[in-house]
Amino acid sequence: MAETPTLLRVLTLQRHWQVYATFRLRFEAAASSIAEEENDPRLQGLSVSKRQFERWYGGAVKTRPYPDQCRVLEAMFGVDVDALLAPAPTASLLAPAVTGSFVVPPPQPVTVLLPSEQATALPAGGPSNSETRFDAGTTELERQVAMAARRALRFSAMAEGSSIGPETLGQIHDEVRRLTVAYPRLALPTLLGDLVEVQDLTFRLLEHGRVKPLQARELYLLAGITSGMLAKASHDLGNPSAAMMQARTAFVCADNADHHAMRAWVRSLQSLISYWAGRPAEAAEYAILGQSAAGNVRGTTGVWLACLSARAHALLGDGEATRAAVQQAEDARAVVELDDLDAFGGIMTFPEPRQLYYVAEATVHLGEDPALGESRSEAAVAAYRTASEDEWAFGDEAGAQTDLALARIGRGEIEGAVEAVRPVLDLPIEQRNFGITSSAQRVHAALHADGRRSRTAAVALREEIEAFTATPTSVLIR
Repeated sequence: MAETPTLLRVLTLQRHWQVYATFRLRFEAAASSIAEEENDPRLQGLSVSKRQFERWYGGAVKTRPYPDQCRVLEAMFGVDVDALLAPAPTASLLAPAVTGSFVVPPPQPVTVLLPSEQATALPAGGPSNSETRFDAGTTELERQVAMAARRALRFSAMAEGSSIGPETLGQIHDEVRRLTVAYPRLALPTLLGDLVEVQDLTFRLLEHGRVKPLQARELYLLAGITSGMLAKASHDLGNPSAAMMQARTAFVCADNADHHAMRAWVRSLQSLISYWAGRPAEAAEYAILGQSAAGNVRGTTGVWLACLSARAHALLGDGEATRAAVQQAEDARAVVELDDLDAFGGIMTFPEPRQLYYVAEATVHLGEDPALGESRSEAAVAAYRTASEDEWAFGDEAGAQTDLALARIGRGEIEGAVEAVRPVLDLPIEQRNFGITSSAQRVHAALHADGRRSRTAAVALREEIEAFTATPTSVLIR
């Protein structure tokens, strides 16, 4: 994508049309309206493909669209098509008729620090809402309020002087909790700026502030959680090296906090990073290290570690170890006692739908029982469709859907696989993180290997996956 967003992209975000299905409906409606007004039946039913939409949205356009497409785009936005496909001007350079309708954001996504009450009200993008919030504020007033909240947090930290007071610590705790809850539900560009700022604040307070021992332990824990989320963010952007660096920092913070559950949680995160980086043996080793660090920890991190072990051993082809780890996860779930990490919620806890997803993925990749893999994947998908807001995560739901597609390909049900993966391919660019695109690529590879069955359907789906994975979330982060 271009360094500066195109005017078409800015206007699409302004109108909340960034989901392909929404944009297509608007495009088709505009085409039908022109057809009636200008008595031009050729435009009746004119549509736009997902691949073409993504080229326009991402700025990857080298030539003008076809004339009829130009007419529709100009009718949709009220702007000449050459201006639409050019870099967006600043508000001061726009014509008066345009400046009244929208504000051009800077090239990078706007990230703001929201009060926890407002953050809770943000659309989750879950089962009842297919659109994802890209900018944390849609109006200038919202952005001003959010910037003021961020400034207030920085000021309170500095106003208390070189020693850290309870108000500052409480504000940081609330902000970290807001981010842990938001991370599984919202697209990364919405959160990244806040994560970086909170990590920087905790580091500066630990480096230069006078901190009492009990405050230091809590501050190290908060710094560790934030570093862990930034490790996950680096992973979601496809940078395992940066992810591991952040994870090691998180582990150092957990050590300084002397927090057994946090040590185990970081080892879980390192196992996840290694798994998606194609290093299953290393992923299994980190899971073992995490289980050693957990000791008598009874929170849901113990369930996560066992599930991570199951997935890693499945990729290694060790059926006995995979089944043992699945059973271990069930045993750990039966004795779970929620701890202070679970109290943060979101990314810091491991709910049952996520367990079902991990077990399904392990079963599918082990490949010993395709029917069992399909039934477990169906159970995981169903769990996410009925999950509560606290349990839902768009990335894990997408993973369950791709696992179901893989299981159906293994059973020769290509049309069923297309149906299973369809919701994933409809995700907007903001949600196409590394794990999701990697899962889609696994489906692509399975279709290629199974190309003898339903060749036409398989080829069409492979092409769609290629277009989907060509524009991941990382193109939005500069």
